[in-house]
Amino acid sequence: MFSFLKPNQTTTQNQGKVIALMNQKGGVGKTTMAFNLAHAFAHQGKKVLCLDMDPQGNFTSLFNVEVPEKHMHHLLVNSVKELKALHSSVLISDVIMKTEQEAGVHIDLLPAGQELSGFELTVAGINAPRQLILKKFIEKYELRSQYDVIVIDGPPTLGLLVVNILCAADGVLYPFVPDRFSEQGLKNILQVVSDIAEMEITSTPKNLGYIPNLFDVRRKQAGSDLAHIKETLGEAFVYEAFTNKVQFGKSLAQRKSVFQFKSSEYKDLQRQFTMMTENVQRELLS
Repeated sequence: MFSFLKPNQTTTQNQGKVIALMNQKGGVGKTTMAFNLAHAFAHQGKKVLCLDMDPQGNFTSLFNVEVPEKHMHHLLVNSVKELKALHSSVLISDVIMKTEQEAGVHIDLLPAGQELSGFELTVAGINAPRQLILKKFIEKYELRSQYDVIVIDGPPTLGLLVVNILCAADGVLYPFVPDRFSEQGLKNILQVVSDIAEMEITSTPKNLGYIPNLFDVRRKQAGSDLAHIKETLGEAFVYEAFTNKVQFGKSLAQRKSVFQFKSSEYKDLQRQFTMMTENVQRELLS
């Protein structure tokens, strides 16, 4: 059984980093990126926690586990003293799931459920800062001291769940498809980050870079669309584009990361995700 620290217990261990993958536009491969990034870190020997904050639960589904009756929504509600009337008899150790999709590679998971879609309404009447519920939850259970990396997959929305994720994260990766719809989604989510900075209730997450995904080399317009978006992003770091490869589809269909395949066809994808972890660590330490 995983030994969790009691709330508010102090530790001298190095603090882990919270990384979120965000875009207001759906269908950009955000969950796929989060899943494979988590496995890339785990393959480097990092202790990884995946936190699913999307009511759709696709991140949870990729780990090939059944969503338990109690999940992230119930833990977040339990962490708010003002919501005592709604508290349930569930502990974090009851909810966390230990996964081992391949020998020796362990990733812990805090799953999502449909009830998360009502999170904003549930906390609407509290006096405590609603934007900081997730941040305080992570602090309360000293999750940064339990893990090297916490990877959060967020919903493709602009609501309170997204604000909570951005307030809790040390850094954010922004996956996008090189088209005008995804470009608008990036603008919208970046505006939320700007709004958080103006509120001055917490530090804003570091921009860890943009990830072009599902890049179709066969489409003539794809190159110019990507170049245009890069121009709008200014000097921000843009990762090497992930092309629309059949290997991605195959791994997702089998609910496996690209690191679980030994075929040479997956070497390039493995290299890209490994380089991403290196850049993320470098950025968060700088």
